[in-house]
Amino acid sequence: MNDAHSKNALVVVWSSKDPEVAMNMVFMYCRNSKIHGWWESVKLVVWGPSAKLLSEDENLQAELSDMKKEGVEILACKACADRYGVSEALKELGCKVIYMGQPLTDYLKQGLHVLAF
Repeated sequence: MNDAHSKNALVVVWSSKDPEVAMNMVFMYCRNSKIHGWWESVKLVVWGPSAKLLSEDENLQAELSDMKKEGVEILACKACADRYGVSEALKELGCKVIYMGQPLTDYLKQGLHVLAF
């Protein structure tokens, strides 16, 4: 990824198990970032307790679907999802379930903007 692109790319790492944080901050900001063109590229990384929450919460699942339609790329940490036994459920929701340690490290080294909740 070149420098110019990295300056307009956002990665949001969502690890909170709080549905209000998801709905009223994480999902809202990711979706609006794409709708309004605030960031050219937006990636949402589902990591840790958020994986279990997303697999169970139908309201969040509906919001996730809307975000995907707007062009937000949805990734989920495979190690975390496996620990919670939700990897298949997240795949069915359209998440790209992969080991995230190296990709996150790469995003940081490439200068992407990373927010964590």
